[in-house]
Amino acid sequence: MIDDFGSGHLHAPRKKSKIIHPLPKEEKTSVMDLAAAHEAAEQKESSETTDNIIEPISDLDFEFKTPDQVANDTPEPASEPDVDVETDEPNKPAIKTNPKKRHWPLNRLQTIIGIAAVIVLLSTGAATYALTRPSVKGGTFISKKGVYIPPKPTTVASKLTGLPVALEVNDRPVTGIMIENSLDARPQSGLDQAGVVFEAIAEGGITRFMALYQDSQPDYLGPVRSVRPYFLQWCMTFDCSLAHVGGSPEGLQDIKDWHSKDLDQFFNSDAYHRISSRYAPHNMYTSIAQLNQVEASKGYGASDFTSFPRKVDAPSKTPDAASVDLAMSGFYYNDHYDYDATTNTYKRSEGGQPHMQLNKDGPKTQITPKVVVAMVMQYGLESDDHHSQYNVVGNGQAFVFQDGTVTQGNWSKASPTSPIIFTDSAGTPIKFNAGQTWLTAMGSASQVSYK
Repeated sequence: MIDDFGSGHLHAPRKKSKIIHPLPKEEKTSVMDLAAAHEAAEQKESSETTDNIIEPISDLDFEFKTPDQVANDTPEPASEPDVDVETDEPNKPAIKTNPKKRHWPLNRLQTIIGIAAVIVLLSTGAATYALTRPSVKGGTFISKKGVYIPPKPTTVASKLTGLPVALEVNDRPVTGIMIENSLDARPQSGLDQAGVVFEAIAEGGITRFMALYQDSQPDYLGPVRSVRPYFLQWCMTFDCSLAHVGGSPEGLQDIKDWHSKDLDQFFNSDAYHRISSRYAPHNMYTSIAQLNQVEASKGYGASDFTSFPRKVDAPSKTPDAASVDLAMSGFYYNDHYDYDATTNTYKRSEGGQPHMQLNKDGPKTQITPKVVVAMVMQYGLESDDHHSQYNVVGNGQAFVFQDGTVTQGNWSKASPTSPIIFTDSAGTPIKFNAGQTWLTAMGSASQVSYK
């Protein structure tokens, strides 16, 4: 029989069998034990961390970390703890940090130094900008949004009155209207809306007005009466069209000779009408709209004239011309003015009564010019028809009343179409307040008084 452990010889010595010891039995930790150990470690860690952590200054403080550090700090999913292969003991879990509690990485000194450095940098930048911007160097600062363009004005100063008006007003023609001032013609209509009014004697001591319109467009004007040469020359000063009903022989001839802009009722009757509340010849009326149609048909466009120089109102605290009297020809035609400091105007009276004008719908309004001017000039009568004559071309003494005071000077007019220039005693042009200007022709300076 062959021995399984030998070489096959029956009597060969048997080798000693090798003893194999079993491996030590590994102690297995149950899941319950591992969970208990993990919980105990977390409680210990929480206790130690709470005792050692310094509270952050605010929730905005944080510790800067690189992406690798953030990845290393990310907690691994819950699993069974690793076992040390040499000690066969579970590894201690890593100490966890509280994500809501962060640490400022710099100490107090480093923080102060950092803040100071930032302040220095900001100050340097601001100073550099202030010193190098174009406006400091004398250039023009241009915004990134573009150059600022101011809006266009919607109003301008009226050439006739100096008052603010719409842009298109100065493109209108100046329209003059002869308005009667006999006792039967009172109260007139539309005089309060005129920009400029000229006053002079027509005949027999009866005064007459020529009212100029451009800013306003009243629809009830009258009574309209005849023209005289001096009124025509004043009208031509403003390149105006003149509305009238006939005129003196000399006045009608001057219209032809001077080729003035004529709106005579005899040839333009559609622009006039008679009212029934008065008898002829004191009932002829018109409107600016009707006269503008005639002007357009004749090609009378914008008027070209030199405006009065203007100034800002300056009411006097000690008025020396609060009461003004102009002795025209007699009681019913003499003018009186009372200065109104509240409105800085002069309230006009004639015939011992306030000079009222009648509105189309009935109410009456007192006439209150802003500037009153008395022009002293040679006065006489024509030999044939006894119509008045004034030397309106030339020069003479002038009294300008405004702001409750008077300025004495001179007026001058070089030709029928030339402007009327007013200067003070030193030869300086006199500037007028904006508003209605009332100009009266006087035969003598002695007829002018004020206090």
